[in-house]
Parts: sequence; C-alpha cells; structure tokens
Amino acid sequence: MSLAAEREARLAAEARATGAEAMITHLKLVIAKLRHDKFGASSERGRKLLDQLELELGELVAAAAEDAARAENQAGTRPGAPPPRRPARGPLPAHLPRERVVLPSPASCPCCGGKLSKLGEDVTETLEVIPRSWKVIQTVREKFSCRACERITQPPAPFHPIARGRAGPNLLAMVLEAKFGQHLPLNRQSESYGRESVELSVSTLADWVGSAAAVLSPLHALIEAHVLAAERLHGDDTTVPLLARGRTVTARLWSYVRDDQPFAGPAPPAAVFYFSRDRTAEHPKRHLASYSGILQADAYAGFGDLYLASRRPGPIMEAACWAHFRRKVFELAEVARAPLAAEAVRRIDRVFEAERAVNRCPAADRLAHRQSVVAPLVGDLQVWMLEIRGRLSRHNDLAKALDYALKRWAAFTRFLSDGRICLTNNAAERALRGVALGRKAWLFAGSDRGGEQAAMIYALITTAKLNGIDPRAWLADVLARVADHPASRLDEFLPWNWKRTQAPATAAA
Repeated sequence: MSLAAEREARLAAEARATGAEAMITHLKLVIAKLRHDKFGASSERGRKLLDQLELELGELVAAAAEDAARAENQAGTRPGAPPPRRPARGPLPAHLPRERVVLPSPASCPCCGGKLSKLGEDVTETLEVIPRSWKVIQTVREKFSCRACERITQPPAPFHPIARGRAGPNLLAMVLEAKFGQHLPLNRQSESYGRESVELSVSTLADWVGSAAAVLSPLHALIEAHVLAAERLHGDDTTVPLLARGRTVTARLWSYVRDDQPFAGPAPPAAVFYFSRDRTAEHPKRHLASYSGILQADAYAGFGDLYLASRRPGPIMEAACWAHFRRKVFELAEVARAPLAAEAVRRIDRVFEAERAVNRCPAADRLAHRQSVVAPLVGDLQVWMLEIRGRLSRHNDLAKALDYALKRWAAFTRFLSDGRICLTNNAAERALRGVALGRKAWLFAGSDRGGEQAAMIYALITTAKLNGIDPRAWLADVLARVADHPASRLDEFLPWNWKRTQAPATAAA
C-alpha cells in the first residue's frame, strides 16, 4: 500500500509539473509578443497586462519548481527510479570570474587499493553572489623635510568627486542610480545602509546628490546640445507631485528624445528632461527656443505656437502620434464593444503592420515603401472615417475620437512624405516611464531645485540606457576622472564615446 501511494503521489506531482510547464511556455510566448509590440508599452495592451503576466509567470515557475522538487524527493527514495526531467538551461555568463573548487578524491582504489589514473573530470557550475562590501580607503600623504634647506615636501591632497564629502565615485554612482534609475528614495537607501552597519543620514545622501549633480552638469549640457541638434525630436511630459506648504501641487517633467535609429540615422540616441511647476505653453517654447526641426508629440495645445509660420528661427514641423489615436478608438472597442470602433482599430492596425516592414531602414527606403504600400491604406482609412463620421452625432464618443485625427490629418499623414518621421511618439513615452515608476516610490519632489536635479540626472541615466551603457559604471568612471579631464575633451565622457576599457576607479568606498 505504501509503494502504491508513493507512486500515485509521484505521478500526480509529475502531471502538475507537466501542466505547469505548458502554461509557462505559453506565458513566455505571450510576454515576448507584448515586449515586441510596436504600439508601445504605454498603450492599452501594454504595461499593466505585461506586469500581470510576468507576476503570473513568476508564481507558476515557483510552483512548478516546488512540485518538481517534491517529485524528485519522492523518486529519490525508490531504487532504480528514473531521474527527473529538467528543463534545458543556458550556460552561465562567460565574463564572470570562475572559482575552481576541487573535491577531494581517494588516493587509491576503494575496491582493491590500486593506483588511480585520472580519466577526466565533470564540472558543475553554480551562480553565486558576493554580498555588497564596504571599505574605508586611507590615502596617506607622508611629509618629508630636507636636512639641507629645511623645506617640507608632501604630495597634494587626494581628489574627491565632491568637495564636501568623503564619498568615493562608486558610492556616489550607486546612490544616484538607485534613486533615479531604480526609484529607491534616499530614506530607504539610508535604512538599507544602516542595516549593513554604515550610518548615512538622508541629509548626507541628499548633499551628495546635489554636489554630484553640480559636477555632472557640464556633461548634461553636452547631451542637451546634442539632442537639440536633431532633425527630429520626440516630445512629451508627465506629472510630478511637488511639495508646497504642507500640500502637493501637480508639477511637470518634460522629455525630449533624439532617436535616429528608426530611419538608420548615424547619430546616437539621447534624451533631456526639464522640470516646471505647471504645464503652460511657455515651457515648451523656452525648451525649444532655438529648435526648428520636426517634433513628434501628442495634440497638446501648448505646442501650437511652435508650429506657426511666423515663428523664429523658423516653424517646427508637427508630426502626430498614431498610437494616441489608436488608443482612443481601442478604448471604445474594448470597453463599449462598439463595432465601428473595432473596425477602426483593424484598419489602423493594417497601417502599423505595413509600417513594420521598414522599421530601422534608411529614410529613402521608408519613404518609397510608404508611398507605394502605406499611403493607399491611409487613404482608404480616411475615406472610411469621413463616411462614418458623417453618420454620427458630434456628441458621439467615436465621433470625438475620429475628429481627434481628422482635424489634424496633415500632421497625421506627414510621415508619408518624410522617411525620418515615425508613426508614433513611443520613444518619448518610454523615456518617461521611469518617472512614472519613480513618483510612486518617492511620492513627490521636495522643491523646484529638487525637480531640476531630478530632470538632469534622469537625462544622464536615460541617455546611458539608450546607448546600452550601464549607468552606474559610467557615472562612477565620470565622477572619478572628470576633475582631471580637459574641458575641451569632455565629449569623450558622453555615453556613446565612453570606452568600457576605462573601468571605473577602484578607489571608492
């Protein structure tokens, strides 16, 4: 009876594991498709659904691992039981250092006591982590006196990245990246360091953040100049709660992104951010005062003056975002179950599908494809929209969604005559995603200066990520070397020029 019960329990555990593996494979495929979705992670099918699926996937994997472990334990108690099935796993990262641990072998044969000869070896690799360690670096400056002239000689004082602190560049980079890259506020960082027996008050950390921002400001100015020299920009803004006399007001963080990769442009991507207490039109006018290229943005009225023909140094060309338009009709199709809205979504999706064929192609190739393939689809969509709009009341929700595009049709169809223009403004929305996550963690900006500092450091971290650079390693290296670096060659520190061979200084706390 015990053997039968054991066998039944093992089979049940294996069946659960098999079912879980099928569901895990399915969820991984769905998540991969969502990540590849060209409508952008801020679209209606994006971030919330992705978060839910990844949470479900994590729980399923944990449950499958528990079932597999129990099945393995039960199988291990029976002699001759087949080994449990294990999923194929990729090799561990080759760049990590290897620590070789050789298990002791017998000096002679355990059966006859004869001499052993090595045939080979089996190596099992296990990924391990060394907990974060702290150290204090003592830089000793010895004094010497001359017996002849009695002159005292001593090496100069060591350089510190910030004048009013004893923090090394790696520590400063860790604090900056944790707050603005991982959305971990300073009070939580202080508590975490305290649990490691390193007492760093919030005021000390805040002082370091401000001082580091001042040191990095020349680099930010170079990134800003690079962004505003673009032929085309993505622009958007998001809310940031700002503390004001015991309450919070809704401030704004503006983002402008240069990304020429969709039309195979050679310029590296970069982003700048600006902080403001409100959302008046004066802010984008000031941000883009010297700019006269293409601006991809939503229909925010504050951008209107930028498109005027009388503007100096010249009008900015407006390019509308199809993802915003699609989102409006998708909500009606999804929530209201409106058949006409669903048809509008299908027709818009055909435009997106046709546009995918030329993503990251040169502008000339994109333009030729759009004029031959995409333009007829857009023309049919416009005819259909005008026909449907004529049958709807102006108070109808679908009519309002269609009017959003029809009233700006020139801006929506400008991509058909310019291969540099993208179909959506998702580049700016992706840049602001970290701000949206951050405001849930650090709740509000404490002052205008705090908001300006956040905007500057967000620009540095976002630009590093856009160029595939680890922000923490890059910031640590810049903070370690910027003081001794010639100002005329500061562009060598820009993320797209930075060399990984220039490893961050090890002399850091």
